[in-house]
Amino acid sequence: MQAARPAAIIVETVQAEGGVNVASRDWIRRLAELAKRNKILLIVDDIQAGCGRTGTFFSFERAGIEPDIICLSKAIGGIGMPMAIVLIKPELDVWAPGDHVGTFRGNNLAFVAGAAALDYWRTPAFERELEVKSRRIRIELVRLLNQFPDHLKEVRGLGMIQGLVCASPVLADAILDAAFARGLIVELAGRANDVVKLLPPLTISETELEEGLSILTLAVADAVHDACIGVP
Repeated sequence: MQAARPAAIIVETVQAEGGVNVASRDWIRRLAELAKRNKILLIVDDIQAGCGRTGTFFSFERAGIEPDIICLSKAIGGIGMPMAIVLIKPELDVWAPGDHVGTFRGNNLAFVAGAAALDYWRTPAFERELEVKSRRIRIELVRLLNQFPDHLKEVRGLGMIQGLVCASPVLADAILDAAFARGLIVELAGRANDVVKLLPPLTISETELEEGLSILTLAVADAVHDACIGVP
């Protein structure tokens, strides 16, 4: 008996909550080729990693693929307004009005904010600014990794979503607390919550970015120091 063919493959090309895991270009291309060869729909979940978060508008652009369906939310609402979009190839669109519903269908303010957010992409300058900011974040995280090699294991990420993999979830939680005490909010990710995840606003100024990275540096130093002397 021949096995049933899957209807679709759903993938995050940058796995955010899973620990800031970045799929390689080659892996993404091979997955797209597999889907096309077997007539399986390829659906990219770009809800957190899309809308410029990885440096380009879509997270998969670096691989040069064209998914059949793309799910967008988060930053598509501009200033945090609840809004989500499903992009679908016209030949696959069989829905009638009202067939597809959900929590973040948007509202008038979200539509206006989302349209304003898209204005940033009308010139190449914004994308170049993201590249500069992303590089600055990576440099600082790598510096921390080299400074504390016994406590930090890896730097992950792409563009404006980057993560610092800690030797333990306890250390990651201590970094989060130390950062918050100094006025910086970071997030934990990964199956064990051992990745300190950075998601700064795409429009963050150079001054704000430097301030945030300085606070993170102090927070990591505090957490490592406490871990070394056994402070709970």
